[in-house]
Amino acid sequence: MTRTLIVTNDFPPRAGGIQSFVHGLAAGRPPESVVVYAPRWPGSAAFDARQPYPVVRHPTSLMLPTRAVGRRAARLVAEFKCETVVFGAAAPLGLLAPRMRAAGARRIVMLTHGHEAAWAGVPLARGLLARIGAHADAVTYLGEYTRRRLARVIPPDRLVRLAPGVDTSLFRPGAGGEEVRAELGLQGRPVVVCLSRLVPRKGQDVLLRAWPRVLGVVPGAVLLIVGGGPYRGTLERLARPFGGSVRLTGPVPWASLPAYLDAGDVFAMPCRTRLGGLDVEGLGIVYLEASATGLPVVAGSSGGAPDAVLDGETGLVVDGTRPEEVAGALVRLLEDPERAGEMGERGRAWAEREWDWSHVTGRFARLLDAEP
Repeated sequence: MTRTLIVTNDFPPRAGGIQSFVHGLAAGRPPESVVVYAPRWPGSAAFDARQPYPVVRHPTSLMLPTRAVGRRAARLVAEFKCETVVFGAAAPLGLLAPRMRAAGARRIVMLTHGHEAAWAGVPLARGLLARIGAHADAVTYLGEYTRRRLARVIPPDRLVRLAPGVDTSLFRPGAGGEEVRAELGLQGRPVVVCLSRLVPRKGQDVLLRAWPRVLGVVPGAVLLIVGGGPYRGTLERLARPFGGSVRLTGPVPWASLPAYLDAGDVFAMPCRTRLGGLDVEGLGIVYLEASATGLPVVAGSSGGAPDAVLDGETGLVVDGTRPEEVAGALVRLLEDPERAGEMGERGRAWAEREWDWSHVTGRFARLLDAEP
């Protein structure tokens, strides 16, 4: 059996879509076949103790492709006799690939997300991405949007689709939402939940600008914004006029995420592309997690986000730059619980059929075991 070293900046207990993706890939492998090298994060010691495979933590919260990081990763390749190295995000740590081969790795696999797709459109970054990809045996992409972008700089025969999965046994209807509603005093009220890092691309500010229109039609509605990040201060200022109809929880424990999703009636994250295409949504794992929880979703049209929604069936895709369009989608779902429920049921079935981790781990195993 191939032993794999996963080198990644993105790993729990730090919350985020890429973190969930990489953790799911590791969790789907036999424990004796995987080693993870990731940065230290608050709570990492307790988290690592629960994992059935070794997790080696870098002493800081960020790893860059420096000599020190390369030396430590190379030592892990030799110590654990790893034949394959997976970079949890191709850029920038994929620059260490030659060092991994010199240490004994026979196969290099690099995962890509939204930021690598953005790099492919920027002249200087494009050259760096091409250099990274030249040392990979396989470079994964999330969906058609990211494939088209990456194919500008990476040979098409190296591109392999590997999208994230969802643990449908964790993200499910009845995952603890009633307890969250009781704790927050939201029983009996329509709840729109947005669970994400608080950064401009995710569109929480647009939800807040749309909220007066929603309250004008559904006056008892509550917007529940879950997560932490650098945009929190701005969002708190925007939320202040709404009083108790908007709740910002701040960060919540990774294990509590299914319950907070389950507390909603509708999930909304109207993501938008920013900075001339440099800041773009690669897919949006949380849309799939919300679907698995049985919620209809309202998604922005940024990048690959529409790949995570069956528009009109499991949710609605909107222009995340237009508050009035976001408000209209939310009102349609909140005013028609029967339609919203049907979308949620279709989303749950779709998640089980197409996105469950059991499907993804099989693809990942074949990718690791392929000949270089």
